[in-house]
Amino acid sequence: MAWNEPGGNGDNHDPWRNGKNRGGKRGDDQGPPDLDEALRKLQDKMNDIFGGSGKKQGPGHGGGGDGSGSTGGSGFFWLVLVLAALFWGGMGFYTVDQQERGVVLRLGKFYEVVNPGLQWNPPMIDDVSKVNVTRLRTHDHSALMLTEDENIVDVEVTVQYKILDPKAYQLNVRDPENSLTQASESALRSVVGTSEMHSILTEGREALAIQMQSDLQNLMNDYVTGLSIIKVNIKNAQAPSQVQDAFDDVIKAREDEQRVKNEAESYANSVVPEARGVAQRILEEANAYREEVVARAEGESQRFSALLNEYEKAPVVTRERLYLDAMEKVMTGNPKVLVDVEGGNNMMYLPLDKLVNQSEQGRSLSPSGSSSPVRLDDESLRQVTNQVIDQITRQRQVINRREGRQ
Repeated sequence: MAWNEPGGNGDNHDPWRNGKNRGGKRGDDQGPPDLDEALRKLQDKMNDIFGGSGKKQGPGHGGGGDGSGSTGGSGFFWLVLVLAALFWGGMGFYTVDQQERGVVLRLGKFYEVVNPGLQWNPPMIDDVSKVNVTRLRTHDHSALMLTEDENIVDVEVTVQYKILDPKAYQLNVRDPENSLTQASESALRSVVGTSEMHSILTEGREALAIQMQSDLQNLMNDYVTGLSIIKVNIKNAQAPSQVQDAFDDVIKAREDEQRVKNEAESYANSVVPEARGVAQRILEEANAYREEVVARAEGESQRFSALLNEYEKAPVVTRERLYLDAMEKVMTGNPKVLVDVEGGNNMMYLPLDKLVNQSEQGRSLSPSGSSSPVRLDDESLRQVTNQVIDQITRQRQVINRREGRQ
């Protein structure tokens, strides 16, 4: 039977009632739990956990005979406090990147430098500043400078630096970049003021940059800024715009001077080795000639010694041989010879060139009948010498006959 059918006791089965019948008596507790009772039980448990009082008061006390009002307010307070504590602790987590370092200040005083990774610090107590220590930073600076030789130059430099000490960078100097600007100005004026303009405009830029980098790093160390100067580059160094044309002419003239010097050195490098080679060749030829003369003299002395031994053995034959050899050497280079005969007034003419030609013609004929040039050897010279001697002998006999007739 349904709970709301007529004639039945459906009122006892009404699900919307709190288990109470019409007579006011509590029935079986089979309905849904009361919401207020559920909240009260939760507050009791929270009071037990956080030390609150969960005891009920008697009917003589105010507030309906229980302390649910004060107990509920105390539990809510502790719940809010726990949630606030969790939120506060969660705010303290942060991450430091690999290229960064964290500078921690606790109540305004330096506490530590944290490394990369997940970190936690008490919020509103510690203040963390992240500093990038790996990024290469650049600072440009330009100014008009007075050189040592009292000239004005316009110099532009680029300073590359990075943060070496994050603590010093954050705490020691109020504005490190401004300090770097002032120090760059000071270091640049110091270096340019001790250099000449010619050196700054031409080949002295590299030395200028190195000296400025050293001076600037010393200043950064004195100021304890925590900055490390990596490199200083001279972007431009020129005369002021008002006199730039005149300086360009001067630089061009110096470049022409250097070019002419280079050409002269190149010519000298090509001529000097050649002259040294010629001198060395002349020395070698002189040494060779000396060796030749010495060797020839030694050979002649040895030959004379050998001839002396032969002359002692056969004087007549050796004397005749020496005479023939001497005549052969003399007549070989002379095509004509005049002989003065003793006791006569006539000079005898010997055409040696014709005699040599006749001898060559007689020996130059080959068996096939064709003529070919033949070199005059010792045998031919000896024949010519014998002919000359025979002719001289006949001429002498003729002269003697004439003198006998007279």
